[in-house]
Amino acid sequence: MVTQAGQATFFYGYIIIFAGFIIQAVAWGTGNSFGVFFDPLITEFGWSRAAISGALSMGFLVHGVSSMVLGNLNDRFGPRLIMSVCSLFIGTGFLLMTRIDSVWHLYLFYGLIVSIGLGGIDVIPLSTVSRWFYRQRGMMSGIVKVGTGLGMFVMPFFINWLLTGYGWRHSFLVLALINCAFVLFLAQFLVRDPVQKQQYADNDLTNAHDSHTGTEQGLAFKEAMRTRQLWIICMVYFIILFCAYTIIMHIVQHAIDIGLPSGAAAGVLSTVGGVSIFGRLVMGGAGDRIGEKTGLISCLLILLVALCWLQAVNALWMFYLFAMIYGFAHGGFFALVSPLIARFFGTRSHGLLFGIVIFCSTVGGAIGPLMAGYLFDVTNSYSWVFSILAGMCVLAVVLTAALKPIARQ
Repeated sequence: MVTQAGQATFFYGYIIIFAGFIIQAVAWGTGNSFGVFFDPLITEFGWSRAAISGALSMGFLVHGVSSMVLGNLNDRFGPRLIMSVCSLFIGTGFLLMTRIDSVWHLYLFYGLIVSIGLGGIDVIPLSTVSRWFYRQRGMMSGIVKVGTGLGMFVMPFFINWLLTGYGWRHSFLVLALINCAFVLFLAQFLVRDPVQKQQYADNDLTNAHDSHTGTEQGLAFKEAMRTRQLWIICMVYFIILFCAYTIIMHIVQHAIDIGLPSGAAAGVLSTVGGVSIFGRLVMGGAGDRIGEKTGLISCLLILLVALCWLQAVNALWMFYLFAMIYGFAHGGFFALVSPLIARFFGTRSHGLLFGIVIFCSTVGGAIGPLMAGYLFDVTNSYSWVFSILAGMCVLAVVLTAALKPIARQ
């Protein structure tokens, strides 16, 4: 039903937000908590950290390639079908993880199958949100990404409880069932854009022209590919994911090495997730007001502070303080990226462009944990790792400051 003012009595965009929120919470809550499995896998099989990190690195690369493909398919066929397929990949991969007994199984089941499905978990919901919202795009993207923060807060505790009571094989089985059921069900509520529901972006009649003509604003894909801005954003998010996934995948094991019990170490990762909820909300809304570029620089400076502090961490309270500082920046990074792309390039080819940025970032996410695992195996310390992350963060600040608006002809 539509009122005389041209507004729907119920705006379907809020269903998009809710579905995207839960999908993020379940899928990324699980994916970002994989570091909790390091200790039981090392204990049972004796694999090195570099070997396990290598599977995760392969997964990030597959996730990146998958994001480009799925972003393009999402632009063409819509989110419902593509997200449904993603859910089947994630569920099947985790189900197969219950049967691993060799390291190549980890590379195949998680590094390939699960990661193909994870490739759609950001690009599909966030591209859809960018089409349903304009004025509050940053805030709404931030709300969806709060789901990731909630999942990162809850899942490490939940997985640690499963591991303690039922072992790692049964834990993977439970995660397979949860991911497949939730993501597949919620995918059925995703709709590509307001025109398919006879509504307008932001539920605002002033956006009626674009909705009824089916046109979208922004650069064509080939035009965007020729801009310097796209590749700067790709480099910045390469660095961000290099840092972020090195931290996420190694912070639990680092805390255990320092002497923390496994439950307290998992709590550090959960704190990152919990505080990131605040970061996603605050920086998502701030991006709408002060601009995504300024918001991104702010998050990078906070990350730099956290990395400098991490060099001195040697006690439980210090780990949790690090988690609170870093968690805010972590949340902001992922709330800002989709609106940043829409701000510079519009929504015309948003899914594919977002997929390219995700691919470049996941190359960083692949290299970072592998590098950290190798350096630890060689030096028996994370000191060099944290120093490298801090130096790369400084470079990201400089690159982001160099971003300029695209000259429109």
